[in-house]
Amino acid sequence: MSKKYTHEQLIERVKSHGWRLVTGNKSHTITGTLENLLGITHDRRKSGQAPGLIEEIETGVELDLIQIEELWHSLGLPV
Repeated sequence: MSKKYTHEQLIERVKSHGWRLVTGNKSHTITGTLENLLGITHDRRKSGQAPGLIEEIETGVELDLIQIEELWHSLGLPV
């Protein structure tokens, strides 16, 4: 991982494009805005699946589960 964003930097990037959701299914890659992928990971978690890994395509920055959960909270999604 090249670097980590602070929570505030991630909040600023919520509407930004260029993010990818990585799950165990390599043939099914989902890309879009960070907000869109956070919604998908939240739905996955609610259904009992692993949320997956979100990474910024251009920089290779990855968000760990704690960062994802903090962003769910910022978007008003229950944790």
